[in-house]
Amino acid sequence: MFGTTTPDQAEHVQNMVHATLSLSIPRRIWIGALSQDHPDSCIRVLSAFPKGEESGVGLIEVDGPDASAVVDAIEAEETVTDLAVLNRHDETALIQFETTDPLLLFPIVGSGIPLELPFDIRDGEARWELTASQDRLSELGEQLETLGIAFTVEQLRQHVEPEQVLTDRQTTLVQAAIERGYYDTPRECTLTELAEALDMAKSTCSETLHRAEEQIIKGFFEDEPTASARRRL
Repeated sequence: MFGTTTPDQAEHVQNMVHATLSLSIPRRIWIGALSQDHPDSCIRVLSAFPKGEESGVGLIEVDGPDASAVVDAIEAEETVTDLAVLNRHDETALIQFETTDPLLLFPIVGSGIPLELPFDIRDGEARWELTASQDRLSELGEQLETLGIAFTVEQLRQHVEPEQVLTDRQTTLVQAAIERGYYDTPRECTLTELAEALDMAKSTCSETLHRAEEQIIKGFFEDEPTASARRRL
């Protein structure tokens, strides 16, 4: 789904990939059924972590016109073994709970990827922001497939440190160009002014900057997801 690392890419394993996933949480996962039964309420997951191998603990904020009904439904959920309403006011509630059915945590734990929190669940749909190696993202995709959780890759972008694609000279030049407003709109610094500030010939400045821009742009689009990677599984 996310691709794998080839031998030629081994030296770039340290590069991290940022992914945005949209998940459709099935009704057999209790929090998926809960949000589908109360589509006008937003369930914001503030914290979540496994407790042993068979349970998990979560901290959620419920926001919506039927927040009280959502709290009642969680209290009635048989897989929720402990619940504390930490705060309740009008259409919001802050809830800490423990469940013996933390299926949504299993793909994260199994792939070893730290999940960026908070994330929202609305009408059975969740959006995850993740940063990890490509291999771990591939493992996450397999974990989600195994659990029957449909997902769409909305964005997949490799994060490459400038020093990994640019020479020291190119990095210095690009940083100076940014600081002096060369890339601002409207432009605050001309190419001539930039070259003079760095004591470079205009032609050398132009060529060096162009080569740096080429590397940055190619690096940005190198790992954009294909159409097949975006489809819902």
